[in-house]
Amino acid sequence: MDSEEKNEMIVTPWEVRGKVDYERLIQEFGTQPLTEELIERIAKYTGKLHLQLQRRLFFSHRDLDAVLDLYDKKVKFVLYTGRGPSGPVHIGHLVPWIFTKHLQEKFDTRLYFQMTDDEKFLVEDQNKLSEMTKFAYENSLDLVALGFEPENTFIIYDVQDIDLLYDVALEVAKRITYSTAKATFGFQDSTNIGWVFWPAIQAAPCFIHTKLTGENVPALIPAAIDQDPYWRVTRDIAQKLGYYKPAQIHCRFLPGLGVGGKMSASEPETSIFTMDSPEVVKRKIWNAFTGGKGTATEQRKLGADPGICTIFQYFLYLFEDDDKKVAERERKCKAGETLCGECKTDLTKRINKFLAEHQKKREKAKNVLEKYHIKR
Repeated sequence: MDSEEKNEMIVTPWEVRGKVDYERLIQEFGTQPLTEELIERIAKYTGKLHLQLQRRLFFSHRDLDAVLDLYDKKVKFVLYTGRGPSGPVHIGHLVPWIFTKHLQEKFDTRLYFQMTDDEKFLVEDQNKLSEMTKFAYENSLDLVALGFEPENTFIIYDVQDIDLLYDVALEVAKRITYSTAKATFGFQDSTNIGWVFWPAIQAAPCFIHTKLTGENVPALIPAAIDQDPYWRVTRDIAQKLGYYKPAQIHCRFLPGLGVGGKMSASEPETSIFTMDSPEVVKRKIWNAFTGGKGTATEQRKLGADPGICTIFQYFLYLFEDDDKKVAERERKCKAGETLCGECKTDLTKRINKFLAEHQKKREKAKNVLEKYHIKR
């Protein structure tokens, strides 16, 4: 693969590659930009904006305005997001989960969290179903460790809980033609038929609240934009089934520590996993791509480029709440007053502090995980 092919933007539910142009994605996917007006409407209910909204990590939506219109009229919504458990969780996976927890608390609503162990078995090469089930359990510990309360948080394991999903999935599947699915997902003659049916399974949690409670309310899905095609086809048939169209709020991808692209478990040396040791975190960060110059002397003279620096992105989106401190870090970087080693040292300390606490909470989650399973 030459450099041009490597840098080509590919964004699908199963692959993200190259430099991501978010403005182009809004145009190609047909979503709406997250406007100042909408952000102000969210702030009316949440008070201070969450860091991820404040820094515009969330940038796009479908029908968020419609959900807020209904909420203004006392019609609540539920939250729905999930995880494809094909490996361990890295901090990029945590980004939309952290924001989802914020929305759950501020709007006092339920979360349905789907562990798509069946999808990863169908889509990934050389995977055993038992391995996907194991990863679903392990990934659930990371979710619970973030502090979600069991009273309002329901984890759905697709294989184990297929009886909850199947009748709804059938209603969805009957109304989506193969030509629509093929055009949306790019299915080929070689695509296995389980994969072809699977989008109906992912649609089911959009409507599961009505099945469980009899209450018909919209679902709001905080997720990375690569998952949008699933909801696009789901929205097309929702009203035919008597449901609200699922709404979405899309986040950017947390970059990996390498050159370009999102953080991905398939490139472990550019990803920070929640179970990484302090030594591993330090090694990965010190090998990270930055916007620095070749030598300290050159950087002192010419400054660096925080706009392409992976280290700076982590301060911007996760590990620095203070806007003034972010602005000062950016200024010093551009002026050559700060060298990359100083930022790497600071980020290493912050990430290791976060992971130390997360790992303790993750261990405790083993004792309470059963409380998050839907009772029936």
